[in-house]
Amino acid sequence: MVIKTDELPAAAPADSAREPSSQAGGKGRPGAAELPSVMLLNGDCPESLKKEEGAAEPPRENGLDEAEPGEETTGQEVIVIQDTGFSVKILAPGIEPFSLQVSPQEMVQEIHQVLMDREDTCHRTCFSLHLDGNMLDHFSELRSVEGLQEGSVLRVVEEPYTVREARIHVRHVRDLLKSLDPSDAFNGVDCNSLSFLSVFTDGDLGDSGKRKKGLEMDPIDCTPPEYIVPGSRERPLCPLQPQNRDWKPLQCLKVLTMSGWNPPPGNRKMHGDLMYLFVITAEDRQVSITASTRGFYLNQSTAYHFNPKPASPRFLSHSLVELLNQISPTFKKNFAALQKKRVQRHPFERIATPFQVYSWTAPQAEHAMDCVRAEDAYTSRLGYEEHIPGQTRDWNEELQTTRELPRKNLPERLLRERAIFKVHSDFTAAATRGAMAVIDGNVMAINPSEETKMQMFIWNNIFFSLGFDVRDHYKDFGGDVAAYVAPTNDLNGVRTYNAVDVEGLYTLGTVVVDYRGYRVTAQSIIPGILERDQEQSVIYGSIDFGKTVVSHPRYLELLERTSRPLKILRHRVLNDRDEEVELCSSVECKGIIGNDGRHYILDLLRTFPPDLNFLPVPGEVLPEECTRAGFPRAHRHKLCCLRQELVDAFVEHRYLLFMKLAALQLMQQKASKMENPTSLENGSPPDSMSKPEDPPAPEVGGEEEGSSASGLAKVKELAETIASDDGTGVRFPESCQEEVRDQKQLLKDAAAFLLSCQIPGLVKDCADHAVLPMDGATLAEVMRQRGINMRYLGKVLDLVLRSPARDQLDHIYKIGIGELITRSAKHIFKTYLQGVELSGLSAAISHFLNCFLSSYPNPVAHLPADELVSKKRNRRRRNRPPGAADNTAWAVMTPQELWKNICQEAKNYFDFSLECETVDQAVETYGLQKITLLREISLKTGIQILLKEYSFDSRHKPAFTEEDVLNIFPVVKHVNPKASDAFHFFQSGQAKVQQGFLKEGCELISEALNLFNNVYGAMHVEICACLRLLARLHYIMGDYAEALSNQQKAVLMSERVMGIEHPNTIQEYMHLALYCFASSQLSTALSLLYRARYLMLLVFGEDHPEMALLDNNIGLVLHGVMEYDLSLRFLENALAVSTKYHGPKSLKVALSHHLVARVYESKAEFRSALQHEKEGYTIYKTQLGEDHEKTKESSEYLKCLTQQAVALQRTMNEIYRNGSSANIPPLKFTAPSMASVLEQLNVINGILFIPLSQKDLENLKAEVARRHQLQEANKNGDKAEEPMATEPEPPGVPEDAASQPPAARDPSSPSLQG
Repeated sequence: MVIKTDELPAAAPADSAREPSSQAGGKGRPGAAELPSVMLLNGDCPESLKKEEGAAEPPRENGLDEAEPGEETTGQEVIVIQDTGFSVKILAPGIEPFSLQVSPQEMVQEIHQVLMDREDTCHRTCFSLHLDGNMLDHFSELRSVEGLQEGSVLRVVEEPYTVREARIHVRHVRDLLKSLDPSDAFNGVDCNSLSFLSVFTDGDLGDSGKRKKGLEMDPIDCTPPEYIVPGSRERPLCPLQPQNRDWKPLQCLKVLTMSGWNPPPGNRKMHGDLMYLFVITAEDRQVSITASTRGFYLNQSTAYHFNPKPASPRFLSHSLVELLNQISPTFKKNFAALQKKRVQRHPFERIATPFQVYSWTAPQAEHAMDCVRAEDAYTSRLGYEEHIPGQTRDWNEELQTTRELPRKNLPERLLRERAIFKVHSDFTAAATRGAMAVIDGNVMAINPSEETKMQMFIWNNIFFSLGFDVRDHYKDFGGDVAAYVAPTNDLNGVRTYNAVDVEGLYTLGTVVVDYRGYRVTAQSIIPGILERDQEQSVIYGSIDFGKTVVSHPRYLELLERTSRPLKILRHRVLNDRDEEVELCSSVECKGIIGNDGRHYILDLLRTFPPDLNFLPVPGEVLPEECTRAGFPRAHRHKLCCLRQELVDAFVEHRYLLFMKLAALQLMQQKASKMENPTSLENGSPPDSMSKPEDPPAPEVGGEEEGSSASGLAKVKELAETIASDDGTGVRFPESCQEEVRDQKQLLKDAAAFLLSCQIPGLVKDCADHAVLPMDGATLAEVMRQRGINMRYLGKVLDLVLRSPARDQLDHIYKIGIGELITRSAKHIFKTYLQGVELSGLSAAISHFLNCFLSSYPNPVAHLPADELVSKKRNRRRRNRPPGAADNTAWAVMTPQELWKNICQEAKNYFDFSLECETVDQAVETYGLQKITLLREISLKTGIQILLKEYSFDSRHKPAFTEEDVLNIFPVVKHVNPKASDAFHFFQSGQAKVQQGFLKEGCELISEALNLFNNVYGAMHVEICACLRLLARLHYIMGDYAEALSNQQKAVLMSERVMGIEHPNTIQEYMHLALYCFASSQLSTALSLLYRARYLMLLVFGEDHPEMALLDNNIGLVLHGVMEYDLSLRFLENALAVSTKYHGPKSLKVALSHHLVARVYESKAEFRSALQHEKEGYTIYKTQLGEDHEKTKESSEYLKCLTQQAVALQRTMNEIYRNGSSANIPPLKFTAPSMASVLEQLNVINGILFIPLSQKDLENLKAEVARRHQLQEANKNGDKAEEPMATEPEPPGVPEDAASQPPAARDPSSPSLQG
């Protein structure tokens, strides 16, 4: 998502109009706990920014304002963590000694890891490190080792193997052999994911920068592939995953697998045999290998004859690799080459991501034999027990213990957050694996005699339940539909309570997995809950939706602490004996004390207030804004609630109104003081708006009080008023009727606020291009940040259609329609899949895709062949997995029927009428692309399809066959634990940068990067944002190499963590291309821009405001390499797109005209050049006035063009008059200088350099030199710890800050992590 600012002060006039929306600053905030990707800043000037920061801060404890004074102290704390490193010498058998940088707080274990990764020692796993003859303990920190200091010598000593160590060794060798093989990434296992950057940069960018300096204008091939030239209609799929040269792996062995002779018989065990391996070398030699306690050797067994005696050559090697080197020359050669390549790859291409990312396309791969994979599949390797004593992990204990870690100072908090994050990502991986096993039928139910829907499962200490309405629990709320949404609502509740992080209050680890049409909830298990009945264990809340309600003082005390941040008020309800019970949460939130004595809360599905727009309540009338929009509408379940972001924005909005009223009153009081000094107490005007604040009005004085009052009064009893219309549910005591009425009013106001403020605010931001969604996911994110639920999508689209700026919202409309269609299709697909048995899965999915996307009028489903269907009809029933219904109803679906259902679903769910009966009509009517729809539906449902070109439009054969569906992955929702300290550093850094203090900003952000790395490890979305901003700052401060290195990391990380064609990745590619160009790597810059354009065409299509920026970039680079005709194609397309989305009079369009004029000038077509520059000049003149520098520049350029045109004309006339004998003065054609092209590139990308005086430059150089020496001194510091220095704020900036955005205004930096 990108925040754009006009390059020029056109935005200044708009600012006054923006003031009312300055609560928008608040909108970005609530998301902060939840959505990793965007912080929105509306308003183009630093003032409005400060204003919003101010407005948004009061409800929050440690915002920027408070962070500033404390920064010094945090600085001190941070230093504690980064002790200075030292180097030790490592002596390993068989290689030269080498030295290694270590830091005192590393563990000995980490040196082991380094040695197992190094090219020359990677084949050792079973060794210990000795210092002066003493063995070092694996788990001790280096600083606690006596006598370890600079220059100490550590000896690597080979240890005897055990079965466990031998297994680890074989596993490690297999990993080394597979290290360049991408199949794990395509199959979505072990947190591997894809990255293609190296294909476009030919290896690492750092070194190539130095090589290419001299040959600036070397001829390079710049022709783009045909499919990305503007106007091209084809959208191929294959370039999405270009073939990487390194993937054709060097074959070292044909087979390495466990032998069938395992385990060794007793007499051989007593000779030290641990296990047997079977190997076929590349030369086709079959050998049997014994792993013994002393190492590996060949034995004389064959496939059918067991003979454990050593074979010749009698060579015993401690490492399997050394043994294989001995017996296979091919292995020796290829393994060495493979390791060389492995070590050359960028570390970010190989590090595991914290959560699994799945790829929706994959090439056809041959299935190779792999012993480790086979073993993992059948030993149901629960939670990686090789590394954990005590086998299975007690997830609940781990999750809760990490929460209990101390958090008084920064190092403690970092340790705690790191532990929480690690356990969460492990738990998510285990839960996902378990959920798939449950649906695939590989786990026995704990209640096997009940019917499939009702079954529950326990696997690896995780409890699994299916999203069906068991025991009519949700009967009054919408049955199975309600049971399907309850888990996600519950997860949102868990997320929120976790973010508030109250000591002593515990939530369950919760992961929601959608797989093969089923929704599975995975939860950690409260100790003791399985032994006793739920009725006895619940000591707070209600197990029957409010008939019996109990309360507990300790729970009230704990929940009281969440009431401020969550805006939940303490309130009283009646139980079945008409006694009043006090609660501080929704009724069905249950409190259970586990056997471990911890206070758990669960069933948080109603943490947020109900959305009255979708809950018709008899006798209640909604405000006029709602009724006008056709609300209330009955939704298909009664669990609709407002989002936390909306609650926060609403409170913020009320708070501002309240402050205005308070100010008004104060003024009135000052005026009336003379007359009646007594009426001071509670003179609140009887204004309907201040009604909810009436009870606390006496405390008007304290602003903080005001905000909390309006906040807490906000969300009284959650959905009770609604549940009560079913005759069941919650009743309130008489004494509270007054309050309850206020609460109902507040709920109505909140529902109206969503329609009257939030949705129009979203549409306005989109029209101003303050946010630029590019696909369904980014649109959903922008909506959710403003607290708009996806069920309002239809309303958003209605508003877009009615908007006066309809044309400028064209991209939003397209994305919205695509999202609406694919979400409706997803709803249908879910139930469609539930009726498919496993053997028909690929046939069913390809049939569905044909009906959804193919123009082929009557696709036929391929049922599994009859002879395989056999006579099993009779004995089915009990324990079959949930998907085993032998049901072929799916096969009769037709495209007409599917599209009719999609339109119906869109109407029922989103209240939007689609005008299409087939996919081709949809594509035609709404300008969609089939490939985009395919991507969206695949991402939403977890389908993985074969990477090939699909002929969607063929009317002779269906687009998909069952061979094209490769896999179906789970779609996983989980909690995202945050690194709070790092995030505050990051925000303060951003604020500094916005104010123009680049150096301080850079240091804060480098610090944030360290802290992020500390908590999240190396890979995370937020680290990606951090790197991008750092790269930009380094670029602005002129350190291109550092910018390049940081941005390269950002691109790799974005590809790995967010996906190779995620809109964020497209952005990162564009930034990287700019820095490559600045470092004179022109061909690389072009191939990166071409990649970005291809991805954007795939994800959205050509007609997107962001495409204008991309095409301007491409056009400028092509202009720089003198490819004028190509350059014009891109620049003219950019001009057309800008004109459409920004209006013909915008400054962006003026700039576009100027760029086109420059290319025409280079081609010596002065007439066209003049025409374009005149257009630009007119815009500047009308928008900025005669005296503005831009207008003057433009008029200068016009004069210059006119002179050139005149000169050319003279020459032509001369030729005509005198024929060929004329003496022609040589014409001066200007090839653009790289510097001028770079300057224009910076302008269009919103980067302004700060002019430095000579003195500043000297200081800067000195500072850089000093830094450099420091760096040399402690080389081991992470790259991120070297913030570049920049000048003190130059005096020239403040005055003209009004006329230009602040120096570092990144079209995408303010939009960083929310």
